[in-house]
Amino acid sequence: MQTVLLVEDDLKLAKIMRAFLQENDFRVEIEGHGDRAVDRILGIQPDAVVLDINLPGSNGFTICRQVRPYYQGAILILTARNEELDEVLGLEVGADDFLSKPVRPMALVTRLKLHLRRYGNNAQGTQEVLEVGDLVIHLESRLLELHGKPIKLTNAEFDILVVLARNKNKLTSREELFNRVHTSESYDFGDRSIDMHVLRLRRKIETDPKNPLRLQSVYGDGYMLSEYL
Repeated sequence: MQTVLLVEDDLKLAKIMRAFLQENDFRVEIEGHGDRAVDRILGIQPDAVVLDINLPGSNGFTICRQVRPYYQGAILILTARNEELDEVLGLEVGADDFLSKPVRPMALVTRLKLHLRRYGNNAQGTQEVLEVGDLVIHLESRLLELHGKPIKLTNAEFDILVVLARNKNKLTSREELFNRVHTSESYDFGDRSIDMHVLRLRRKIETDPKNPLRLQSVYGDGYMLSEYL
């Protein structure tokens, strides 16, 4: 049984979400204070975290930024404000997805299952390995190696990289990346969230992210992954 940690200070809402998730075969823990959330996440190491932005103590953005380097599970952020800035900030600090309040229970379950599959918790996997220049992408274990060294990627970063690797040396449009990677029902191409993921990915695989040689932009059209050694 997979574990979900709900970081939510509205106890009534947290109990409603817990009951529904338990009915769908999840084990659920609840944390209601932001200042305790980092220790709970890193201590429990749940399969997924559902993280509210507005919490007493540390807010959701701060928590996500602090745990992301040490926590490899899915992070879904809850927001009541429905503002584009929240999504951009969340992507910058490592969130995988967003849900707006009031939370629709089936949407929450669907998103969780999707991200858990992508992280490999439910997947049967494949032995396939993709190589693009000095990048080696292990699909079953969802690991990236650069010059033989492992590189930690978020869920979205890995999925974007796989799409680009399968289409290496060819243009992949932003719309195609969205259709094959992004899960947000309310996504608007104007919010540039795909671009934000690509920016963060470049910081991990490029020697000079401002002058990328592997992950190149085609202005106004999309991206291309090149075989740079």
